Amino acid sequence: MRRDELGDLVAFLTVAEERSFTRAAALLGTSQSSLSHTVRRLEDRMGLRLLTRTTRTVVPTEAGEQLAETLRPAFNDIRSRLDALGAMRHAPGGTIRITSTRHAAETILMPAVKGLMQSYPDINIEISVDNRLIDLVNERFDAGVRLGEHIEKDMIALKIGPEMRMLVVASPDYFARHPKPATPHDLTQHRCINLRLATVGGLYAWEFEKDGKPLNVRVEGQFTCNDVEMIVDAALGGFGLACLPDDYLLPLIREGKLVPVLEDWSPPFPGYHLYYPSRRLASPAFSLLVNALRYRS
Repeated sequence: MRRDELGDLVAFLTVAEERSFTRAAALLGTSQSSLSHTVRRLEDRMGLRLLTRTTRTVVPTEAGEQLAETLRPAFNDIRSRLDALGAMRHAPGGTIRITSTRHAAETILMPAVKGLMQSYPDINIEISVDNRLIDLVNERFDAGVRLGEHIEKDMIALKIGPEMRMLVVASPDYFARHPKPATPHDLTQHRCINLRLATVGGLYAWEFEKDGKPLNVRVEGQFTCNDVEMIVDAALGGFGLACLPDDYLLPLIREGKLVPVLEDWSPPFPGYHLYYPSRRLASPAFSLLVNALRYRS
C-alpha cells in the first residue's frame, strides 16, 4: 500500500465517524475541499460510492460502513500503540475511559481510582455509568466493569471482586405475614418484585440451582422496576420477595433488615471483572489501574 492510500483511508474514516466534512477537516488540519477531493479519489480508486452526501450530513453507504468497520479496529490499535510508546517518555498520565454499572462503580471502581488519582495527578479517569453491554472499541472506552459471565470471549478479563450469589430476600415484616418458601416452586404463592433488564427489556427469570440441576422461575407481584436500589427499597418496605446479587444485600441482612431464604438453591457465580480488548497495549497509567483493581482474596 502506498503512503497516499493510507492517508486516504484515514481521511475517509474520519469523515465517516464525524458525519461531516467540516468537522473532519478541522480534526485533520486540512481544508474541506481538499478532504472532499481525497475521499472522491478513494471512491474512484475502489470503484465504489462510500459516502452519501446531503446538504446537512454525510452518511456512509453500505460499502462505506463495511470499510469503516474494517479500518476502525486497525487504526485504534495503531493509536493505542503510539500512545503507549509516547507514554514511556513521561510519568504515568493521560485519560482512562471506563464503562461500569453503578453499583460496581461505587463499591469497587471509585475506591481504586481515588487512590490512583491522588498518587498520580497526571492520570485522568472518566467513568460512564451504564447497564448496557458496551462495545469498547466502537465507543472508545479503554475498559469496562461487568459480571464475569457477561464478558465476550475475545476480551481479557481480570477478576476484581469475589464470587457472588443471587439471594432471595424479604423484610421481617413480610415474613411475619407470609410463610417462608421452602423451594423455588413455592414462589408462585408469594408476591415477588420483578427486575426489568435494561439490556433486553424483558423480566429477569429468577435463577436457581441444586445438585447441579438449574431451575428458572418466572415470578409475579405488584411492583416491577429496572433499578436495583428501588427494588431493595420495595423489599425493605414489605412489598414482597426480591432476588438480587448478594453484594447489594449482605449489609442489610447483617443488620436484620432483610431475611434471606432458599440459600441452598443459590450457587456462586463469577463476580465483577475488568475487561478490555486483547489487542490493547497497556500504557503505564492503565497498568497502574489494573494493579489497583486486581482482586486479592
